[in-house]
Amino acid sequence: MRKGVIYARYSSHMQRDESIEQQIEECTIFARQNDIEIVGTYEDRAVSGQTDRRTGFQHMMRDAEKHSFDVVIAYKSNRIARSMMNALIYEDKLDKLGISTLYAKEEFGNTAAGRFALRTMMNVNQFYCENLSEDIRRGMRSNAENCKVNSALPFGYEKGSDGRFAIRESEARIVRQIFSDYLHGIPLAKIAEELNNQGIRTKRGGRWNKNSFHRLLSNENYIGVYSYIDIRIEHGVPAIVSEDVFRAVQNRLKDKKTVSKKEDFFLTGKLFCGMCASPMIGTTGFGKSGTAYHYYTCQGRRAHSCSKDSIPKDVIEREVAEITRDIVLQDETIEWLAESAVKYQIEASRSDEVSELKSELASNKKSIRNIMSAIESGVISVSLTTRLSELESRNDFISKELLKHDAHKKIVDKDRIIFALQKFKEQDVTNKAYQKRLISAFVKKVYVWDDHIDIHYYYTGKDDYLSIPTKSSYKGEYAPPHVTQANTVIVLMPDCFILHTIRKSRE
Repeated sequence: MRKGVIYARYSSHMQRDESIEQQIEECTIFARQNDIEIVGTYEDRAVSGQTDRRTGFQHMMRDAEKHSFDVVIAYKSNRIARSMMNALIYEDKLDKLGISTLYAKEEFGNTAAGRFALRTMMNVNQFYCENLSEDIRRGMRSNAENCKVNSALPFGYEKGSDGRFAIRESEARIVRQIFSDYLHGIPLAKIAEELNNQGIRTKRGGRWNKNSFHRLLSNENYIGVYSYIDIRIEHGVPAIVSEDVFRAVQNRLKDKKTVSKKEDFFLTGKLFCGMCASPMIGTTGFGKSGTAYHYYTCQGRRAHSCSKDSIPKDVIEREVAEITRDIVLQDETIEWLAESAVKYQIEASRSDEVSELKSELASNKKSIRNIMSAIESGVISVSLTTRLSELESRNDFISKELLKHDAHKKIVDKDRIIFALQKFKEQDVTNKAYQKRLISAFVKKVYVWDDHIDIHYYYTGKDDYLSIPTKSSYKGEYAPPHVTQANTVIVLMPDCFILHTIRKSRE
């Protein structure tokens, strides 16, 4: 007996589609009548036949390539695909694998006339699908021209008896409150918390979070605008909020979006709460006048498990940068760094990678000579010429890489490195770009309490760090640190620095 599998598909958009179970039953009867042993089934539920991105179908095609079966049985030809092009492609692919495609309710036969009938049926399937889609789009456009509901309703509305938008007052009151709260500076996370505490759910029955509001707050339905693709009708929907309130909210959303794009919280990923060890992330708040204020806020506080106050962004970034500059860029440290950097450059110039590249280049040249000798003696084949092309291409790449290594081979002397570091130290610490470079190059982690900061620098070895007393307001200068040991790393790019570890004492 031939081994066969059943492919069944159901599309929720097609009202007359038979169920998966019925398709499998009919295909099983067909298999029994034709002496085919069913060894598996593949199913796609609620998936359109217009696409071949179907999980069950693609699984079947992968198994077909393994020659796991001899026959594919479908209820009708439109189950394989409604696109004639896709149907023909996959039938041809199965045929080349030696796999027959049969249909339980359509008998075409393996003749010229049968194949012509199959192609005709596939064309009919595609026409039916396209025609149905056009009818649906035509109907939806007609609905839109009459301001009728075409899709899921926004929170605050229900479908009226005439098919148009109608206000659901119990939800509309909540929409107005959300707009009002946001306009008065209440964070979206706080608004979501209050709604959840009251047992109020979203339109889909889920819990609110800060991401639940972006579409709601910018939805013009709430000021009476009906829109569908290119159709826009003023006063086509009963309004829930006034235009003045809506425009004010849009301006605030726009300002917040602009600020969030431009603001660089460069301590993100490095700054942690000393009280609960949670990350502190960049947040932006707005005053009643619309002024933006930037903070680092403890994630634990956002989850209501920590009492750590938010820290003004500019103050903590400058303080960490100042401490880092004064601790790391001392004269004795710079001297040691320069000596270490020179040693590092010498070690890097003896890279194993360069040796490997040179070895591979020599081996490839030998292989090329052997191939050329074979060709000259009359041995010519496609595989030889292909291999020759591959070797020449690889050698060209290796030669370029070696040139790059030679270009960086020149060692920067100690005096130039000291000069560069001294100039780096003398830059304006109030400059944001300079603060970012300092923190990026040296700082690994910062833990913040109300009265002091612990700064962990990049290092190799034990978890040594600096503990710096500071004012709880984060507005004053830090007190001189008293530490026995400090570790840090300096990450130097080709134009400036080189990776190295320092270990220095400071009293």
